Amino acid sequence: MFTQIISLVLDVVAGLIGGACLVRLTMQWQRIPFNNPIGQFIFAVSDRLVMPLRRWVPAAGRLDTASLVGAWLVKLTQFIVLWLLGGGQGAVLLVLVLSFIGVLQLAISCLTALILLYAVLSWIQAGSMNLVLIDRLCQPWLAPIRRAVPLVGGIDLSSLVLLVLLQIAGMVVGSIQAGLMH
Repeated sequence: MFTQIISLVLDVVAGLIGGACLVRLTMQWQRIPFNNPIGQFIFAVSDRLVMPLRRWVPAAGRLDTASLVGAWLVKLTQFIVLWLLGGGQGAVLLVLVLSFIGVLQLAISCLTALILLYAVLSWIQAGSMNLVLIDRLCQPWLAPIRRAVPLVGGIDLSSLVLLVLLQIAGMVVGSIQAGLMH
């Protein structure tokens, strides 16, 4: 039971910090300013990890690689702690591979949360500043689907289609992870 509690706490902390790093990466890639409540929260959560990494990890064009490395380091730390709690048995290389898969799962989870938040806010707070920010984060993912899926009775189903695709991607990544662990 103790290991399950530690695992849960690690998952929540890694999800918060690693997710903030990934959202920061996306905000900087899309040149979304941080001078809003969501941006300030993302900045506050990820700044202590990302800023020192920037000394060692240069950006690749518009891609803030320090934020990506930060998310990976968070997941790597999570898997190392779990590996040590499990007795430290098995290959260390497996922990490295699982941490990369963990970042991919975290990206899928973050995008799923953003799409759900976007869908809810678009119905409840159509003109809010937060919706504008979340809309800019979601547009690169929704735009191709909107071109392929027509409006149905005036309703945009692109969010639903993307959520289904993200669930499928999550299942595939989870299956790969489970296969590696056994």
